[in-house]
Amino acid sequence: MNFNIDFSKLLGLFAYNPDSPLQFGTLTFLFILAGGLLIYHILYPNQKLRAWFLLLFSLFIYYKIGGLFLILLLGVGVVNYGFGYLLFKTSDIDKRRYLLWLMVVINIGLLGYFKYTNFVLESISGFSGGEFTPLDIILPIGISFYIFKVLSYLFDIYYEKFEELPALDDFMLYVTFFGNVQAGPIDRADEFIPQSKVNLLTSEEGRPVIGLAVFYLISGVIKKLIISDYISLNFINRVFEDPLRFTGTENLLAIYGYSIQIYFDFSGYSDMAVGIALLFGYKIIDNFNSPYKATSVADFWRKWHISLSRWLLDYLFSPLQMGLRGLKEYGNAIALIVTFTLCGLWHGATWGFIIWGAIHGVIMGVSVLSRKLRKKGLSAVGLKESKGLNFVRGFITFNIITLTWIFFRVDTLEKIPMIYTQVTENLHPGVFSQFYGGFPGVTILAFLGVMIIFFPEKMKNRIKESLMKSPVWALGILLGLFLYLASQIMMAEMAPPIYFDF
Repeated sequence: MNFNIDFSKLLGLFAYNPDSPLQFGTLTFLFILAGGLLIYHILYPNQKLRAWFLLLFSLFIYYKIGGLFLILLLGVGVVNYGFGYLLFKTSDIDKRRYLLWLMVVINIGLLGYFKYTNFVLESISGFSGGEFTPLDIILPIGISFYIFKVLSYLFDIYYEKFEELPALDDFMLYVTFFGNVQAGPIDRADEFIPQSKVNLLTSEEGRPVIGLAVFYLISGVIKKLIISDYISLNFINRVFEDPLRFTGTENLLAIYGYSIQIYFDFSGYSDMAVGIALLFGYKIIDNFNSPYKATSVADFWRKWHISLSRWLLDYLFSPLQMGLRGLKEYGNAIALIVTFTLCGLWHGATWGFIIWGAIHGVIMGVSVLSRKLRKKGLSAVGLKESKGLNFVRGFITFNIITLTWIFFRVDTLEKIPMIYTQVTENLHPGVFSQFYGGFPGVTILAFLGVMIIFFPEKMKNRIKESLMKSPVWALGILLGLFLYLASQIMMAEMAPPIYFDF
């Protein structure tokens, strides 16, 4: 028999291609993942060997995605581990504080150089009226996420949450784990690292893990690869690229469509990350909890990007709140505004992100200051806490969140008045009835997205429990069917996850 094997293409799997970096969900990624899982499960009985393989596999995946920025990732991990060791061994309070601040400045400085240098220089040029030529600075994949990982590790050492430090290889696996190094969730060292010593997949608790993993993987495939990518590439991106080419109705539909897109893009990626981690015997945080069912902006942030919200609460808001405790409720409001303005800046180096974060902070700050007044007002008109009142709050909250996403989505603030003008002056209700004829696929998938967003939690849990009881062969067939469905719906162009840019 004559086997024509192109070894150059096979070797190409191990090389970084800057023109076509590896992406989650592609056939190449699935092929590499399947090979990695096979080897990992062969090595699984030996804890040390499997952990070392997973570390090397994670580094390989990152190299396929980010190329030589792998060196930066390794450097960040090793340097922070070393300073964490010094911080752990130092007993003097002042020296500990200086060490911590030194590493905060170094890590934030590194993040700032790659992410904010051009933004700062452009802003200075804009204020001074000069011309600006951007510096050739490439943003490393996942730097916002792994910098926050190492910072949480240092903060937890400073707050004496560790009785003993992890080994260097265990720490490096935590920092570089391929499932969430690119776009989160931002897990904690004290939650992730101990799992390398637990044989989850062969334990009693591990029996339903594969079914749970398949649930998250299918959820991610539906959200990210089927719904989000399709509606963004076929409609939403076109409108936001040039709002004036579209009617006010189409602009309005794109605004609400983007609310679906960004949620399904990020939660879909996060679901796939959770599912992949489970296949390797690790539990990472479920990053979303039905955020569009929130009844306030504060409630939204308890349900959206939970790992970031938790990070901001523990390491930014709480220290600010303590420092401003003399101002009582005003201190809380100020702490919220500062925290979420910085949250916006963390998301990206544009004024749109900063304004988006500041709006959320101001809304929550005003809510804190007006809490007593609102309670009195509800009592005065005879309204009490009820499902009806929560529905109204939820409706208002969803619309506030959706409208503020505009600042998050536009690439220049000049497009904000364009969109506003189209929606207020060029709104043609007849376009609603014609929309399906022009965009049938977008309409159907957007409607499916709305159904999933407001899907009852009890039914979702029943599906999850059913999959956790299913045999492995059935789970494999089911996952294969959804991957096949995704391949039929997906465009030739695959949209990278939105949060890869952060």
